[in-house]
Amino acid sequence: MPTRLRVLLAPAEIAALRREDLGETTCVVFDILRATTTMLTALANGAEAIVPVEEIAEALDWKARHPDVLLGGERQGLRIGASLTGGVEFDLGNSPAEYMRDVVEGRTIVMTTTNGTRALRACLGASAIYLGSFLNLRAVTQRLQEDPPESLLLVCSGTGDQPALEDILAAGALCEKVWSHYSMDLDSDGPEVARRLHALMGATLGEAMLSACNGRRLLAQPHLRDDVPRCVQRETLSILAGMDPEGVVRRIPAP
Repeated sequence: MPTRLRVLLAPAEIAALRREDLGETTCVVFDILRATTTMLTALANGAEAIVPVEEIAEALDWKARHPDVLLGGERQGLRIGASLTGGVEFDLGNSPAEYMRDVVEGRTIVMTTTNGTRALRACLGASAIYLGSFLNLRAVTQRLQEDPPESLLLVCSGTGDQPALEDILAAGALCEKVWSHYSMDLDSDGPEVARRLHALMGATLGEAMLSACNGRRLLAQPHLRDDVPRCVQRETLSILAGMDPEGVVRRIPAP
């Protein structure tokens, strides 16, 4: 069968995924600043599972039914506070620095973010859904190279309704690594755009973040600025994580 590689560059494209049959498609979801990076950090530090949800109300419902879960997430980049929930303070925000072993080990985290958790949920029904970041790029690449899917979809979560430079750069880095399998079978420009942008800016990700709206926004906040270099480290985690058909994210054991 012919192979197919697609890259969704903007959030507007993600909404249409809910109308697609993804049963034969493998998805890799990127939200570099910061949801997928944070989730992978939590799992690397021993979290049992992460449940991405779209709305604050869904997270609160989980907490009411399962009091032991931790609540994590953000709105406008900041930890969700009582003013948005009717009185409940979330335990964690969306900074990977918060998800340390002594906080998350053995715990289930219910998480809602502006874009990343929505992008993951939009992929439900896919044959496989992996979390992508610069931190675990090698692990994702190895899985895709060991068993190349016929249809591979890279999803850039973006920010609000806009594309996010950092997500496109990460998708481009992965495109470059799997290009030999898919380069002759492209039916859209997304992979070429992402790959060429990474070739142009990917060698100096720290500098690239100065051109990224998300990067500049986080760097301008003293308590969040360290997240930027933390989130663009390359291949510091060896873990692979995926979302199951029930919408729960877990670490995938090495074969």
